[in-house]
Amino acid sequence: MRHHLISSLALALALSAGSVQAGEDLSRLKARAAKVEITRDTWGIAHIHGKTDADAVFGMAYAQAEDDFNRVEANFMTSLGRTAEAEGEKAIWADLRQKLFIDPAVLKADYAKSPAWLKALMNAWADGLNYYLDTHPTVKPRVIQRFEPWMALSFSEGSIGGDIERVALTQLEAFYGKRQLAMTADEKGLLFKEPTGSNGIAIAPKLTLDGAAMLLINPHTSFFFRSEMQVSSNEGLNAYGATTWGQFFIYQGFNAKAGWMHTSSGVDVVDEFIETIVEKDGQRFYKYGDQLRPLKTEVITVPYRTADGAMAERKFTVFKTHRGPIVREENGKWISIALMNKPVAALQQSFLRTKATDYAAFMQVAELKANSSNNTLFASAKGEIAYLHPQFIPIRDDRFDYTKPVDGADPATDWKGLHALKDAPHVLNPPNGWTFNTNNWPYTAAGPYSPKLADFPKYMDTFGENPRGLHAELVLKDVKNLTLGGLIEKAYDPYLTAFARLIPTLEAAYAATADSDPIKAKVAAQVAALAAWDRKWSTRSTETSLAVFWGEAMWAKAAPAAKAQGLNTYDYMADKLSAADKLAALAEASDRLTADFGSWKTPWGEINRFQRNDGAIVQTFDDTKPSLPVGFTSAQWGSLASFGAKRWPGTKKYYGTLGNSFVAVVQFGDKVRARAISAGGESGDPASPHFNDQAQRYVIGNLRDVYFYPEDVKKHAVRTYRPGE
Repeated sequence: MRHHLISSLALALALSAGSVQAGEDLSRLKARAAKVEITRDTWGIAHIHGKTDADAVFGMAYAQAEDDFNRVEANFMTSLGRTAEAEGEKAIWADLRQKLFIDPAVLKADYAKSPAWLKALMNAWADGLNYYLDTHPTVKPRVIQRFEPWMALSFSEGSIGGDIERVALTQLEAFYGKRQLAMTADEKGLLFKEPTGSNGIAIAPKLTLDGAAMLLINPHTSFFFRSEMQVSSNEGLNAYGATTWGQFFIYQGFNAKAGWMHTSSGVDVVDEFIETIVEKDGQRFYKYGDQLRPLKTEVITVPYRTADGAMAERKFTVFKTHRGPIVREENGKWISIALMNKPVAALQQSFLRTKATDYAAFMQVAELKANSSNNTLFASAKGEIAYLHPQFIPIRDDRFDYTKPVDGADPATDWKGLHALKDAPHVLNPPNGWTFNTNNWPYTAAGPYSPKLADFPKYMDTFGENPRGLHAELVLKDVKNLTLGGLIEKAYDPYLTAFARLIPTLEAAYAATADSDPIKAKVAAQVAALAAWDRKWSTRSTETSLAVFWGEAMWAKAAPAAKAQGLNTYDYMADKLSAADKLAALAEASDRLTADFGSWKTPWGEINRFQRNDGAIVQTFDDTKPSLPVGFTSAQWGSLASFGAKRWPGTKKYYGTLGNSFVAVVQFGDKVRARAISAGGESGDPASPHFNDQAQRYVIGNLRDVYFYPEDVKKHAVRTYRPGE
């Protein structure tokens, strides 16, 4: 009995101490919140101001959590490799993949030795999220009950997928799960799907009506994945744009003097190495020249939630070389992977560039060389425009084809430091007055003033040209006296360059087919309709519907063969696909349209729809629920405005989930002017008036004015408050 009383007393004292500690922390956070002001404008967009940069970051994290805590937490469940703790065994392999590169012990050490200013921002970020949870007790995190400052380093570069997602999950499971699993068609790149990427265009003052540089910010991302906001402080921070949920920097946006737009790059910065494994005295080694180097082993634990809600875990012994972890096996050989893993430098670069006010300052930050996956379009109030390649580019021996695994036993295949910024393709103030990128190669970035392919190693680009690149050159070729409205028109220009190339080959295929072939009569009217079409999308266009369905049917036939022959799928469809296959694909498209919609002459807007039903990260689409028609198509066909849509289980209509998300046009003069739109709305809460209030504008490209200056924000303010109020 006495022991029981002592134990009860100890428990009571511990609970009391914990309560006091929690109370002290809440008081500290409340005092911090008093230094922050959040103003919500008529669109629900948060304009955050703090006395210091750290105070602003506190408010930024809090405001994001207000708008969509679910997505904030989900991103960090992914980045920390903790998704299986909520979603169960199906997420184990994605978590293991993340944990191969992200180690909390390493990140905690990185946090401890970070510069004081960066540590202050990470502290503020965690405080902002925790204060939100403290003041919203009905919000129940699925996994992360408290955010710790070091966690910010797990998701620091800004890209949605990140380089880690290059590791094929089926092959990781096959290797560490000791199973026979083939790569999926998706992992092989054979499926038709919306390209992840973006458009960026920078225009010099001489081509604009007001003599001021302009920037198009047009990321093509998952819908509702980024929050639009403004964050400012008394320490010179004043950035507006799109921030990925849970990150404390504006990823694509602008300040009063300069703007930056990131597009996914085709530079090769993720390489695989064929390792020769030797077992000796019960230990594994890998060959490196004339050496045998010991494989590093490490045990990684992946917790997961079981079907009955209990927690369990799986342990994996993983292997690593000096380049990186072993991620799969191919033809009996182990394959390691090398990629950028510089979380502290990446977080510094991501934040500091938002305070750069001209090209020189932006490039000074870029010297951190912690951006591996993004090209950048830049414009400033000084009239500067630029295209930049990523800054983390390993130097390699160009004799080797790094698009395939190279021989890791040969030291000549190793990375040999990083390229200097000047050695990568770049453009600064070209005489033509414009530069752009559409996830295509950099060698058409400024027309005749572009970097030259012959001047650079072949690993500087693996994408080549694409239909959007051809389209961008067309709309920029004769630009002059441009206004913000004019730039919007170019961003939504409806021409489809892929079909401009493909349809003449269809006409030729039809002409080459014998009149006695039954397919000729079956598709005669369809060929005539496409031949007469102006190759422009619209919601009213029946030809757009037919062309898209035809293109998708051809893609299914062409992609595997193109991949096997190392060819571009567009080139294969245009030049290699047989006449019979092209006509058969058109017949298939016609039959699908007729079966699903009653006629192959169905207007595109009846098929291609925007729908937002709920706040779920993966929502369920329903043909019986309201939706809006969208004119623009998949970027695959050359549409600059991108809408990645498809049929879903139980639907006949196409519903989009990625493509144009946050779009902005910005002009840098004596004062910055901007217009913008976000898919759906600012809030992830279906009960919020800002859940879907931008949808109608979004589907027609009707960008709204951005409120950047305090007087404009005040004029359109709906609510001003401090976090916690």
